[in-house]
Amino acid sequence: MGFIFRHREGFSTILTKYFSFQNESKSLDPLIELLSSIRSEDFHEVLDFLEENKELTENFGYYIRNLFEGKPFNLSLTEANILSENAFYPELKKRLLDKILPSVENEDTIWYLVDTVSVRPKADLEFFRTLKKDHLDEIFRLLKIDQFILKPSVKNELLFSLNILAWRIIGNAMDVQVVNMAPEYRNFDNPFLAMQNEIDLLNHSYKDNPDFQLTSKDVNYKQIKVLMQQCLDFVALAFKNSAKYGISGKINQSLIKIRQQLERMSDILSVMIFDKEEDVLRNSKRLFFKILEYKSHKNNLRELISDSTRLKSHLITNHTAETGSHYIASTSKDYMSMFWRASGGGVIVGALCVLKLLYGYIPGSDFSHAFFYAFNYAMGFIMIYLMNYTLATKQPAMTAATMAKVLSEGENTRKNYVDFAHLVSKLFRTQFIAFMGNVLLAFPIALAIIYGMDVIFKQNFAVEKSAALLKDLDPIQSKAIFHACIAGFFLFISGIISGNIGNSSVFYHIPKRIEKNPFLNYFFGKNAAKGLSEYYAKNWAGIISNFWFGIFLGVTGPIGLFFGLDLDIRHITFASGNFALGLYGADFSVSNATFWIAFFTVFLIGFFNFAVSFGLSMILAFQSRKINFGEVREIYREIFRYFMKNPLRFFLPLRSNLDNSAKEMVDNTVVTKPEDQ
Repeated sequence: MGFIFRHREGFSTILTKYFSFQNESKSLDPLIELLSSIRSEDFHEVLDFLEENKELTENFGYYIRNLFEGKPFNLSLTEANILSENAFYPELKKRLLDKILPSVENEDTIWYLVDTVSVRPKADLEFFRTLKKDHLDEIFRLLKIDQFILKPSVKNELLFSLNILAWRIIGNAMDVQVVNMAPEYRNFDNPFLAMQNEIDLLNHSYKDNPDFQLTSKDVNYKQIKVLMQQCLDFVALAFKNSAKYGISGKINQSLIKIRQQLERMSDILSVMIFDKEEDVLRNSKRLFFKILEYKSHKNNLRELISDSTRLKSHLITNHTAETGSHYIASTSKDYMSMFWRASGGGVIVGALCVLKLLYGYIPGSDFSHAFFYAFNYAMGFIMIYLMNYTLATKQPAMTAATMAKVLSEGENTRKNYVDFAHLVSKLFRTQFIAFMGNVLLAFPIALAIIYGMDVIFKQNFAVEKSAALLKDLDPIQSKAIFHACIAGFFLFISGIISGNIGNSSVFYHIPKRIEKNPFLNYFFGKNAAKGLSEYYAKNWAGIISNFWFGIFLGVTGPIGLFFGLDLDIRHITFASGNFALGLYGADFSVSNATFWIAFFTVFLIGFFNFAVSFGLSMILAFQSRKINFGEVREIYREIFRYFMKNPLRFFLPLRSNLDNSAKEMVDNTVVTKPEDQ
């Protein structure tokens, strides 16, 4: 618990001091002191004291009613805990500033009153919620605020808040980009405008009859609820369509704001319904709690980040899930195909290891070496991608999204968990054979190239670097594991980049713009423009992702040196090639301990590359799809049981009766992209 200022005086002393007479003051000090003292008391004793001292209670109730009299509370209903900006970063900046330095508010409002009296609104809200219902009812009756909801000024504030929210919703919902997110509604009456018309009718009902009370059977109320649901359906459809059309941060914020305002309107309507006599007290309490709840969350950063990033992360993982489905080998043919593709990647990486070794001999600053290393990595990774080869550690970020999508869209049954466990075995053996393909080829290729250069140039270029290369493959003498985790993190980031570019490409219709570009069509023809469009749609996200992955790997070491930090990267395939260079530079004269430590460290590096990138990608995918982590625990148990029964299936493509079920799980949840058809 944080520091709490506690008065020495008890609540009875404070009541006597301030309310032994009819207190006309609108100072908040008595209420602040009283609230602070009541928190530490038995509330039953507080009620007993109020019941026994009628005059004090009457004066205290008068003070409370006088304090709230004439103070508008529409800001607490229309502003608190609702996005005020149409972009994430301005909203984040605003909430951070308000959290550190609260904004100066109009002192003649309930907003200011709650902020001043309740310094810790969350704690106060929790305190009142823990009170017994009977005790809370009694305090409202004793203070004569049990009829608060029926006051004409309160009704006017509720109606005014309802209208403000409806107008703002229409303003956001009529934005052309928001409308385009749900084209299915173009042939229907606009539910937002229809809802506003119904609210206008509600306004007339209250205006014509000041004593009018809304009931749940009222036709106007029922129609408003139906239209509000249609508006929420519009928002849900717009979010769902983001998988097809992509989405921008601005539209994401606008849709979140519309949903928040619709939910707030529903809350306001709920306190305006009076079906039974006891609803008066119930709604008075509910309004009190709602205002305190909204205020307690007004600067909540966690909710803002969660709401604002969930859809974006969903779209990113949706794109990578589509790509990841191609990395799960189902048959022996797929298994061997993955091996040959990984072998091709190993060949290129073996050459990159030698190139990096040679770049290290070029004289220059750390930043010049960063440029050479980054160019080396980026060029190699793009080559691997465009030649349809595979870098094993690029797979986890893709396959994690596929697994999370299958989990989130499947049924929670034992059969589904078994099918999923079998799917995991197929994923694991695919990763295993990809690792083997990369490692088994990177080692001999690097060895062959450095040997060939020795023969041609009569110089062993690996001699000077040999000791350092072998030391880097010793987890005791170096930070090989930590550096492997850094590489795993960059693998995760490259997956995010790929998904983000895929989303932006869809949202801004980049392939279609290329295909319809007048310049390209005029000078190169329609076929060339269409071919370029298809090439962009299929490859651009992968090219940029691999480019940045190369940049990250290339600059980490030199930047670490520049700042005096022990930063670097270790990647299983490069570790395999460097192992070969280290052995050749030492003329293969190394101790058995050095050899076997380096040998096993290569695979240890691969494990941490995989664990970090796959783990972070799964967390992102889980967050984006709201997967129940308690459910995941049961799935892990099923995977372990499946491994104990069928360990070889995690390494070899053995046929199983579950193959078709696992394939259906992926086919039913992962949409095939047009360029993959």
